[in-house]
Amino acid sequence: MTGGRSILLAARSLAICALLAIALLGGTHVLTRQRIDDARAQAERDALALVLPAHNFDNDLSADRIIVIAPAWLGDDQPMSIWRGRRDGQPSALVLQAVASDGYAGPIQLRIGVDVSGRITGVRVTAHKETAGLGDLIEAERSDWILGFEGRALGSPPRERWAVRRDGGAFDQFAGATVTPRAVVGAVRRALQYVERHADALYDAPIGSQIEHRDAP
Repeated sequence: MTGGRSILLAARSLAICALLAIALLGGTHVLTRQRIDDARAQAERDALALVLPAHNFDNDLSADRIIVIAPAWLGDDQPMSIWRGRRDGQPSALVLQAVASDGYAGPIQLRIGVDVSGRITGVRVTAHKETAGLGDLIEAERSDWILGFEGRALGSPPRERWAVRRDGGAFDQFAGATVTPRAVVGAVRRALQYVERHADALYDAPIGSQIEHRDAP
C-alpha cells in the first residue's frame, strides 16, 4: 500500500509539474506573440508617418484600412492596401500602395500619401531591384529626389508635365538611369488620377472591406 501510494503521489506531482510547464509555455507564447504584434504595428505606423505626417489626421490610421484591386491605376493586379486618414470624422488623406511595374530591373514598390485636396504629402520606395549607384537614387536614404513629390498635385506641375525632363516633363532624371525615375513618376501620376476619380468610394468603403476598380486612366 505504501509503495502504491508513493507511486500515485509521484505521478500526481509529475502531472502538476507538466500542467505548470504547459501553462508557463502558453503564457510565454501569448506574451511573445503580443510583443511581435505590437512591434509590427509600430513599424507600420512609423512607415505610414514617412508619407503622411500626424498633423494630417486624428484617427487610428493603421486601423482604418481597406483593400483595393485596381491594376490599371496602382500597377498590380494583386490586392493593395489603402489607409484612410480622417480629421474630426471627415476624410483628410489617403496612403496608397502602388507599383511602378516598368522599372529598369523590375517592379518598384511605392507608398504614396495624398491629402483630401489631391496634394501629395509624401512618397517612399518600399522595395525595388534597381541598379546600385544609379536607379537606387529613388531611395530617400540615397538622395532627396523622392522628396521632390511632396506638395505636388495633378495641376502642379501641369498634367502634361508629369514626366521626366527628357520626356518634356518637370521631374529630373538620373544621369545614366532615366527608366527608373520615369517609372516612378508615372506610377505616382496614376495614383493621383486614381484618387481624383475614385476618392469618394475609397473613403466611404467600410473598414476592412475589399473593392475593385477595373477602369483605367
